[in-house]
Amino acid sequence: MAGVSTPAMAAAVNAAGGLGAIALGASDPSAAARMIAETRERTDRPFNVNLFVHAPPKPDPVREAAWCAALCPAFAAFDTEPPRGLRAIYPSFAQDDAMLALLVAAKPAVVSFHFGLPDAARIAALKMAGCLLLASVTSLAEAQAAERVGIDALVAQGYEAGGHRGVFDPDAADDRLGTLALTRLLILRTRLPVIAAGGIMDGAGVSAALALGAVAAQLGTAFIACPESAADESYRAALMGEGAAHTVMTRAISGRPARCLSNRFTALGETLTEAVPEYPIAYDAGKALNAVAEARGDGGYGAQWAGQGARLARVMPAAALVRTIAAEMRG
Repeated sequence: MAGVSTPAMAAAVNAAGGLGAIALGASDPSAAARMIAETRERTDRPFNVNLFVHAPPKPDPVREAAWCAALCPAFAAFDTEPPRGLRAIYPSFAQDDAMLALLVAAKPAVVSFHFGLPDAARIAALKMAGCLLLASVTSLAEAQAAERVGIDALVAQGYEAGGHRGVFDPDAADDRLGTLALTRLLILRTRLPVIAAGGIMDGAGVSAALALGAVAAQLGTAFIACPESAADESYRAALMGEGAAHTVMTRAISGRPARCLSNRFTALGETLTEAVPEYPIAYDAGKALNAVAEARGDGGYGAQWAGQGARLARVMPAAALVRTIAAEMRG
C-alpha cells in the first residue's frame, strides 16, 4: 500500500476497531517520521508501520540501457525519451540504519516486513523497543525462516493479493499458493499466529479466513477506493472499470512480480522480451513513463496495484467500510 495508505486512513480504520497501517517502504526517514507523527495526532490506538526488506539491487548498466531502449516507443508516444540512467529509488530496510533509529525511537506498536526479513540485530532492536513484528510470507519455507528469527506473527500472502508478491527471492520458483491453501498450511505447520491476506474484500472473506484458523485478515485493495486513500483519480477510475476484472501479475512496472489492474503498462509488459532490471531500479523507469503519460492525460501507465477481488471494491469512507465488514461477519 506504499503510495496509497495515509495517516488519515490508518486513523479511520483504528476508530472503527481495526488495526490501521501506514506504508513506509517508499519513504525516507524524514517522511516516515512525519507520517508516524501525523498518525499519532489522529489516533491514540496502536497502528502498524510496514517496511520493504528487499535484497539491495545490483546495478547492471547494460541491462538497464537495454530496458530503457525497449521502452523508447512508449516514451516516444508522449514526445519524450526514457531516463538516461536508472537508480534504486527505494532503500531497503536491510541497510537503512537511519530508518531503524527512527523506529527504535518512535516505538510503533506493530512493525511489518515485506520482501524478506531483517537481520538479527535489527529484529532485536525493534523487540527491545516493544514492537510486535509481522512478516509477509508466501510459502512454508519463508514462514519457517520468519519463525526461526523471532517474528511474532505471519501474514500469509496468497497469490490473489494485490501489489508486490512478498517472495523473499523474486527469481526463485514460486508455488503461487492461494490464500486459503497457504493460510491453512501455515496454521498447521508453524507455531505462530497467522493473518490471512489476498483477495479478501468483505465480511464473508474475513469470516472464511477466521474459520481456517487465522487470527485476523489483512485487507488492502478493499481500501483503495476510500476517500482517505492517496490513490489518484486514474487509479480510482481503473479500479471501478473493466481492468478490475483482469488483474495481471507483472514485473515490467517495478522489477518485481506485482499484481496490477489490467492497463496499458501491463499490456506493454507482455510484449517486451528484454530482461527487466532489478527492483527498484526498474521502478525508476516505470514511474518516469507514468509521469509523462499522466502529463498528457493518459492514466493507463500507473502502478495500479490491486488483488483478484478488485471487482468487489466499494466506495465509502474507511471507517464505514470497517463497520460494514464487521456487520457482514455477524450476518
